[in-house]
Amino acid sequence: MLHGLLKAEGLVVNRKRTYRLYTEEALQVRTKKRKKLQRPRLPMEVPMAVNQRWSMDFVADQLSNGRRFRILNIVDEYSREVVGQLVSTSISGQQVARFLDHLAETRGLPRHVVCDNGTEFTSKAMFFWSKETKVKLSFIQPGKPTQNAFCESLNGKFRNECLNQHWFRSLEEARHEINQWRQHYNNVRPHSSLGYRSPVAFAQKAA
Repeated sequence: MLHGLLKAEGLVVNRKRTYRLYTEEALQVRTKKRKKLQRPRLPMEVPMAVNQRWSMDFVADQLSNGRRFRILNIVDEYSREVVGQLVSTSISGQQVARFLDHLAETRGLPRHVVCDNGTEFTSKAMFFWSKETKVKLSFIQPGKPTQNAFCESLNGKFRNECLNQHWFRSLEEARHEINQWRQHYNNVRPHSSLGYRSPVAFAQKAA
């Protein structure tokens, strides 16, 4: 570019001479290398009781008319119990905070909630909710879904055993079928990681 400008003004003709003068005068513009944001993975303590740590994540699906909707899944990492599922066409950070407050009325809140860096979880509403409730939001590293393994595992089972088995005609029907699935998952379905007990039976024996 510089050679072209100088040549247009009649100051230089040979490109090699332009480059020699360029290097002798140290005109090179050094570009700073961007430092990668390092977020070292800190090992989290293994929960030893119910309600110590929850995980939450979103799953998306669509109704028979093509309308998209989302499900917020929240799981207790100790008992594998699905603590709650929020189903709606769109879910904001404020809705997530209100839903967590609703869950707190029946079973209290954990010390930690593991989640990804989605806009709903990093919103101001969730920041203030965390401050008010003293519940720590533990964000996983970007691009590392395995750090939210409990919820990722739940999401896979939920999709295979519920979403892929139904063709929802309305949001109300979706909520009904999802609620039915959650009741079965928590109270009936055996889990190999829990000694082939259901999450509720495991939590009751551990209490």
